[in-house]
Amino acid sequence: MKRSFPAIFARGGTSNGLVILREHLPPVHEWHRILPAAMGSPDPYGRQLNGMGSGISSTSKICVLSPTTRTDADIEFTFVQVGIKDGTLDMAGNCGNMSSVVGPVGLDEGLVNTPEIVKDSRGGPAHALVRVFNTNTSKVIHSRFRVAGDPPKYQPEGDYQMDGVPGTQSKIVLSFLNPGGAKTGRTLPTGNHIDTLTLPDGSTIQASLVDVSNPGVFVRLSDLAVADPNSLDPPRVEADPELKNRLEQIRQAGARMMGLDPRTESVPKIVVLFDLPSSTDRNAGVHIRCLALSMGQTHKAVPLTLALCLGSAVRMPGTIPNLLATGDHEGGVVVIGHPTGKLDVGTTMCEGHIQSAELHRTARVLMKGDVFY
Repeated sequence: MKRSFPAIFARGGTSNGLVILREHLPPVHEWHRILPAAMGSPDPYGRQLNGMGSGISSTSKICVLSPTTRTDADIEFTFVQVGIKDGTLDMAGNCGNMSSVVGPVGLDEGLVNTPEIVKDSRGGPAHALVRVFNTNTSKVIHSRFRVAGDPPKYQPEGDYQMDGVPGTQSKIVLSFLNPGGAKTGRTLPTGNHIDTLTLPDGSTIQASLVDVSNPGVFVRLSDLAVADPNSLDPPRVEADPELKNRLEQIRQAGARMMGLDPRTESVPKIVVLFDLPSSTDRNAGVHIRCLALSMGQTHKAVPLTLALCLGSAVRMPGTIPNLLATGDHEGGVVVIGHPTGKLDVGTTMCEGHIQSAELHRTARVLMKGDVFY
C-alpha cells in the first residue's frame, strides 16, 4: 500500500500547513485515513510529534487545490482543519491565512492557465490576479500578488511587514467578494444586531452573532466578570479552565441560535472584545481590540476570516463591535488589535450590504516533497 503523497509545506499569513493537489489524493470519503496521520493526529499528547503539525490549531491546516470549471474562478480549493487530539477533519469553514497561499501555489504549479497580469506603467513589479473559489463557503476570493518571469511565477521577496511574522515579504491582497452569510446564508443569522444567550447554568450574556466569511460570536469582556481585564491574554486564558469552559458554553449557545451544530469546533468561533482601548491602542490607531479562541485554544493573533467578520461587524451600526469601536473607521478600514499586534480590514459597503472585504497577507513555500503517513 502506498504510504506517501506529494505535498507542499507552506506558510500563509500567521498559519502554516500542507498544500496538496487534488489529483494526489483519493476520494474525499477516504481522506480520514490519510490526512490526520500526515499531520500527526490523533495525538493524545497534543503535540503532533509524529507528523507535519505542531500542536496548535493555526499549524494543523491543509489546503487541497484543484482546477475549476467555474466561469468566475481560475482555481478552487477545500480547506481542512485537522483536530490535533482526535484527528477529526473539519471542513465547515475556510481559513483566511491559508487562503493567501492558494493563488501563488496554484499559479506556480500550473493549475491557473491564464491569470490576469497587470504591469506597472512606471516600471515596477508586475502583479497577477487569480480568482479563487473556496468550496467550504462557496465564496470567491480575488488574490493579487507580485510575479516575474515568463511564464510568470510568484515572487515572495518584498518589503511588507506583517505582525506575527518575522522579516518582510511581498504583499498579497485578498478581496473576499460578497462575504456575508458564508455558512448561514445571512450576515445577521438571527436578524438581530445583539442577541441574549442563555447558558447551561441559567445565566445570560449578550452577544452579536455575525456571519461574514466565517461566523463569529462577539461578546464584551466586561460581561465575563474577569477580575483584571487589562491582563487578559492567551496564557492567562489557557491557565483558567473555568473561563475557557464558560467561553465554550457561550460559543455553543451562539451556534445553536445561528442554526449551526454546536459540536463543530471550527464554526462559529468566539471573540472577546475589550471595552476600552489602551493608550498604546489609541497611539497605534487601533479601533477595537480582541482576543479570539479557535478550536478550543486561545489564538495568539486572530483567525483571518474572523478578522474579516469583526471588521465588517464594526461597520454595522448596533452590533457590539460597532458600539465598542473607537476612532474614525467610517472610511472603510478597521484596525484590529490582537495579542501579537494589529491588522487592517478594509470593507466596501453599499446600502448596508458588504460588497467586499480586503486583507493583506504574506506567504512563502517552505518545502516541497513527499509526506509519509
